[in-house]
Amino acid sequence: MDANRDTFETRLKNNAHEIEALLDLLLSPSSLSDEIARPETLRDAMHYAVLNGGKRLRPFLVVESAALLGGDAEAALRVGAALECVHCYSLVHDDLPAMDDDDLRRGKPTVHIKFDEATAILAGDSLLTYAFDIIAAPETTLPDTSKASLVLALARAAGLGGMAGGQALDLAAENQAPDEAGIIRLQAMKTGALIRFACEAGAVISASPPEDRRRLRAFGEKIGLAFQLADDILDLTSDIATMGKATGKDAARGKGTLIALRGMEWAEAQLREHVRDAEALLAPYGPRASILTAAAHFIADRKS
Repeated sequence: MDANRDTFETRLKNNAHEIEALLDLLLSPSSLSDEIARPETLRDAMHYAVLNGGKRLRPFLVVESAALLGGDAEAALRVGAALECVHCYSLVHDDLPAMDDDDLRRGKPTVHIKFDEATAILAGDSLLTYAFDIIAAPETTLPDTSKASLVLALARAAGLGGMAGGQALDLAAENQAPDEAGIIRLQAMKTGALIRFACEAGAVISASPPEDRRRLRAFGEKIGLAFQLADDILDLTSDIATMGKATGKDAARGKGTLIALRGMEWAEAQLREHVRDAEALLAPYGPRASILTAAAHFIADRKS
């Protein structure tokens, strides 16, 4: 596992560089065809929102799930960049005073602090819209049927029944703590849906059989649960310097978490079980799945 971890960490870092270079290019000052102009302050805020650090885990999962199944690497990178735009839009909006009211993100001022609230709202709106532009654009060299499948899957993962709906449930949880099933549903929507899409996208990009799509979707669901559980543990055990954002906020706001309901020992055991389930889903692919297996362990073991 140590050798695999070294390979995983190298590939994660290299992918982050590639994604950031592509995002920088996509958010250049030059207008695209059919764009009238790119307002400087808005573009600057979008650029700041997506290029202020981060592991780029979600696009990495797109790229590696596509690689596992022989998908086009360049197309996977563009789909990963689109997904990162959606993820970063969600962070910009989650940080707003009307939502989680955070001043720090990845150790830097949040977009509404760096710029202003109106610009932050528009930056989030524009990043969400741009994600679907990136997938649909001719530069993403996939069949139209694959692009339509990706657009539909990403829209479902990001919207009312996915991430945005999960954020609504999260805000409601400040007033009435959900039960265990409600917490799991909230987390599967707010955090898990985009991670599920990241893994499932590889099967769409590679035009793999339905069984591969179902298997990678299930893998994404498992590591999505692991990601949020690890996040909840870090929220209680880490600090601002390590996390790059405020910690302990869920407890301070009285939000229910699985740890609050079941305890830390249960949470750590459940986290290990999610990783075992994720490994089992990848077992049919043998050694070819070593990077995705390492990703599951990384999600569970991360410190920030």
